[in-house]
Amino acid sequence: MSRHDFQIPVTFKHRVVFTRDAFAPENPELAAILREGGGRRALGLVEKPVAAAWPELEAEITRYFAGLDVELAAVHLLPGGESIKADDSWVRESWALIDAARLDRHSYLLAIGGGAFLDAVGFAAATAHRGVRLLRFPTTTLSQDDSGAGVKCAINAFGKKNWIGAFAVPFAVINDFRFLHSQPEETRRAGLVEAVKVALVKDRGFFDWIEADLTALAALEPAALEACVERSAMLHARHIAEGGDPFETGSSRPLDFGHWAAHKLESLTSYKLPHDRAVAVGLALDTLYSVRSGLAHESLIGRVFPILHGLRLTTYHPALDWRDEGNRRMVLEGLDEFREHLGGELTVLMLQGIGQGVDVHRIDPAIVGGCIDELRGLWQAAQDKHYDLNPVA
Repeated sequence: MSRHDFQIPVTFKHRVVFTRDAFAPENPELAAILREGGGRRALGLVEKPVAAAWPELEAEITRYFAGLDVELAAVHLLPGGESIKADDSWVRESWALIDAARLDRHSYLLAIGGGAFLDAVGFAAATAHRGVRLLRFPTTTLSQDDSGAGVKCAINAFGKKNWIGAFAVPFAVINDFRFLHSQPEETRRAGLVEAVKVALVKDRGFFDWIEADLTALAALEPAALEACVERSAMLHARHIAEGGDPFETGSSRPLDFGHWAAHKLESLTSYKLPHDRAVAVGLALDTLYSVRSGLAHESLIGRVFPILHGLRLTTYHPALDWRDEGNRRMVLEGLDEFREHLGGELTVLMLQGIGQGVDVHRIDPAIVGGCIDELRGLWQAAQDKHYDLNPVA
């Protein structure tokens, strides 16, 4: 008997581009990426609401590829929103379209849509032929400033978010800013929560900038929104590329501050509570927990909550108070699911200060309960002060 251990070094290039009008004939970004890859065939999958907002998009894509030496097999429209990843039906449909287009591992799959759409189509791309080249075109604030720059894809199963999935580095991420400004206002605004999150855990200077530019961000002024999205996306991408654990083989997930509760709230509400709104609630809860558990100074609350409420983000949801037959808050089940999803010891990132995250391995349910009670009061006070805050879903 014998044992042989081999090291298999693998290097990926993570291309993240910020541009405008990516399919304009004079825009060289996509053409350069396609030339770099050397593939000769492509397929486009577009989220239906995006196509509805941009009726000329399919024709633009077709014209763009007409000037290249890459054959565009077709452009198809698929549903959007969380429902596309509710089960594997649309992944299977995507596989069928990939097969019909005769894509191979050197071919390109263009996925144009929001985060849930990119998750489902990305999983199809990662598993077809063990991986075709995915070109992500995120179209929402949330997908441009966070998930689109990541290296994960997944669908939901067993009542749990992202239970079936993979790590797969996209061939390129192309953030086209024109898509940002065609979203509904509430979606455009809600996605900013991930920028607040990454600033809190990674970059005090970015948090200070958000705080100083809050009026422009709250008004969704294009220059401020685009600058915030790009800075947030780069922090996410840089952590993945330089943080030492791009595929999460350890037990720490520093970019998931506020997400243990957020993911559970989504599943408890049958995904009627969208991810960005759930993250705002989870971020608010974990900010309070960081203070009430003694990790952070009270002043943290006075800086974080004015930003969340200034951006008109919801910071409480009734599902936080839903209880099981044993009178235990059901949201606490999210801690077990969070640990199972990553494996190893429970590891939840909390805050010691702005830009200072710390891993904790035990969460006190009593403190969580007190924080939820406090959160309810803070949210009510914010509603009384700001009558135009987004309502609880």
